[in-house]
Amino acid sequence: MTDPRFVRLDFAGGDDKSDREHCPAVFVDPLTGDFLFQGRVITDPAVLEMLGEHAVLASDESVVWLPARMRQVILDALTEYEQGRQGHGSPDFEQMLAGARRSAIHLELRDFYGPSEDFNAWQAGGPTRVSDDGGRWDRLIGGAVSRGVTVRRVRIISRPPSAYSRWLHLVTDENIAAGEDVRWLWRPDALGLLLPHSDLWMFDQRLVAFNHNDGEGKHVPGYTYVTDPREIPPIVAAVEMAWERATPHEKFDIDD
Repeated sequence: MTDPRFVRLDFAGGDDKSDREHCPAVFVDPLTGDFLFQGRVITDPAVLEMLGEHAVLASDESVVWLPARMRQVILDALTEYEQGRQGHGSPDFEQMLAGARRSAIHLELRDFYGPSEDFNAWQAGGPTRVSDDGGRWDRLIGGAVSRGVTVRRVRIISRPPSAYSRWLHLVTDENIAAGEDVRWLWRPDALGLLLPHSDLWMFDQRLVAFNHNDGEGKHVPGYTYVTDPREIPPIVAAVEMAWERATPHEKFDIDD
């Protein structure tokens, strides 16, 4: 339910120098002049204890951190800012990959993704590939790898495999050629791992972007982002343990 206190919010400004996601931002309610601050939630007990010496933190309140370099943004919100200005919005895959410095890993959990023109053609007895992205994926992954980013992909599939998984195994050479390191893991061999509920991309083990599919396997636009340092470690642990158990693509026998 929409908070009745806010009908519209103006974006007063954000931190264009923050680390990749540009999270900190300041918003103004143009009708009331009220302010909203977006930033890192303070969870350190020692810091909260210090704050408690000055004011009581209610159960529906949080303390957020904004860097000192945002002083001018805050002053602009207090005095004059560009009304109608738009924020940077949510990062897409290309932006997240471009911001990665060390690693990117994709976890795939489903036995079918659709619709797929290539899969349909192969299943009908045609070629394994009929579509062409113009080399876009090669450029994206190749660009990341060339600047030192390790790009990995781990696929967890049912046993025996679905027809889609068999086709996917045939065309994984494209991922390898682009610069990815790909591994496969039979679902029974993933028992005991506290795996996430959805597929995801993880960048530098600090940003997780969950990508969702509907019941028919169709991609649902948009991502759900996790950057909270309290939530990231168990995701990192689950993904890395899956990777350790998985078999490199060149050694994985999908007919085994």
